[in-house]
Amino acid sequence: MVLSPDFAQQYAAQRLPMPTAQVYLLENFLSQPTADRMMAALRQAVAWRQEKIKMFGKEIAQPRLTAWYADAGKTYTYSGLTWEPLPWLPELTQLREEVQQTTGAPFNSVLLNLYRHGQDSMGWHADDEPELGQNPLIASISLGEERAFSFRHRHQKNLQQKLLLPSGSLLLMAGETQHHWQHQLAKTTRLLQPRLNLTFRFIY
Repeated sequence: MVLSPDFAQQYAAQRLPMPTAQVYLLENFLSQPTADRMMAALRQAVAWRQEKIKMFGKEIAQPRLTAWYADAGKTYTYSGLTWEPLPWLPELTQLREEVQQTTGAPFNSVLLNLYRHGQDSMGWHADDEPELGQNPLIASISLGEERAFSFRHRHQKNLQQKLLLPSGSLLLMAGETQHHWQHQLAKTTRLLQPRLNLTFRFIY
């Protein structure tokens, strides 16, 4: 999936200097009142789950809460977990429409992650599952506590990028980004308030 030329032109100054990647950070995508309202509503309304995954032969609980909302029939499999879609909530529908209007691209699903404190995290990975297609477009909205988000190049280890994702921001990953880069949200010992992340996707 490709970004609209209008988006690439309008937000050229927000594109990050990452070779073989197409990544944009719109820090004020949502107003702070809207971000705060969405954070409070979604923490209550979303059907949060803490799934278990296998690592090195052991079953462990994921260090975050998750949920999957999507159009009917749009299942998603990652880390050995298969998600059946829940029907869209009004808040999620509103955010999806705003993301689609800004990017000019369609989205039919959203993966939500709730990081309750600094010890909740997401390890190094790329969003490269087959359901997402050849060059997936991932639109990631952050709500709540500001957290550090890191990129590293798959083959050139000296190429790294670290940025802060404030509440109300939109991080957009497009083009060949997932082929060449991985990303993570690392643990921290700092005392932090919860962060909620919504990654809008298109499932083929």
